[in-house]
Amino acid sequence: MERITATYYVETPFNPESAASILAGEQSSGTFVAVPGETEELKHRFAARVELVERLETVREPAIPGAVSVSENYHRAMIRVSWSVENFGYNLPVLISTVQGNLYELRQFTGLKLLDIELPPSFASQYAGPAFGIAGCRQLTGVQDRPLIGTIVKPSIGLSPQQTADLVKTLAEAGIDFVKDDELLGSSANSPFADRVDAVMDVINRHADKTGKKIMYAFNISGEVDDMLHRYEKIVSRGGTCAMISLNSVGISATKKICDQRELAIHGHRNGWGMLTRHPLLGIAFPAYQKLWRLAGVDQIHVNGIQNKFWESDDSVVQSIEACLTPLFGGYSILPVVSSGQWGGQAPETYRRTRTTDLLYMAGGGILAHPMGPAAGVTALQQAWKAAVDGLSVQEAASVYPEFAKSVEKFGGN
Repeated sequence: MERITATYYVETPFNPESAASILAGEQSSGTFVAVPGETEELKHRFAARVELVERLETVREPAIPGAVSVSENYHRAMIRVSWSVENFGYNLPVLISTVQGNLYELRQFTGLKLLDIELPPSFASQYAGPAFGIAGCRQLTGVQDRPLIGTIVKPSIGLSPQQTADLVKTLAEAGIDFVKDDELLGSSANSPFADRVDAVMDVINRHADKTGKKIMYAFNISGEVDDMLHRYEKIVSRGGTCAMISLNSVGISATKKICDQRELAIHGHRNGWGMLTRHPLLGIAFPAYQKLWRLAGVDQIHVNGIQNKFWESDDSVVQSIEACLTPLFGGYSILPVVSSGQWGGQAPETYRRTRTTDLLYMAGGGILAHPMGPAAGVTALQQAWKAAVDGLSVQEAASVYPEFAKSVEKFGGN
């Protein structure tokens, strides 16, 4: 029978091998004490197995509180645990409960982080994955051989539908590829969802009729499942191509329900991600996280950005981009969304570190706060990426491209 394997980075004051065995038991057929019915036959079929314990360093202070201290030393280790697919079948919520559930509560650990998940080939036949992925998003936007350039409507909340549409018109005329609602905006008092869709799609459809280029606008449909489905249909009825979901708020089952409609590209916003991963010995790492959302069918997912405004390191961002671009089951592409304090100045380093243009490169203030206006902000981003691929430095690009030069003056010291 096929098995799913999860890799964890752990810390424990106990023997790491013993702690790993407790984890495996707790997350499958066992509990804190032997119980009638847990036969050898049952354990052979359903018990989780410890596949690897690789001891690492020992430290004197625990990463997080909670374990029963049995010594002054806390042992860190890499462990791998596997489960038979029979334990949960093809049920994502139960799979998540197994690999990312009560194991965090075990007092044997003073640190535990899920690093990665290995899924068997049969999952490819059970989960269709993203309906569009990288190739499909490129086709919908008509963008090839460079990153998609996008922005977020700012102010995040407070603009009327018409004000939002006016901004989209300016951005469309500047050559933007992608615009999205902020995750803080769903259906507010002064911007009801349906009114915003009508106003924005009027602009996008007129622009497409005139130029042949259809902007992808990600309307935030996050909410109760029935509301999301109604909002989804509203976007489809107006000729839209994308819907946004706040993944951690909505959850995997609701997200999969929306993705299963397969008419719109789904923009997965990971807001709340920091609480899941910011501590190095607690939560889930992005390589594991993005696989779960790929199974659900998300087409795009946020990865933060190089030299971003948040806490995440450049190495972590690069790892996240690489995780998205690594084929799953021989396909299943997902478009990395680079965002967070981005402007054109980070493009050369982003390209140097990743060697890819398969990105949705998002700049909010980097476009909207450009000293020459949002249209020049879009142009500056396009110039920055052309310069990056051509091997120019920021200074060299600024000497060639006037709009980008103004970006350097405005944002270069930030």
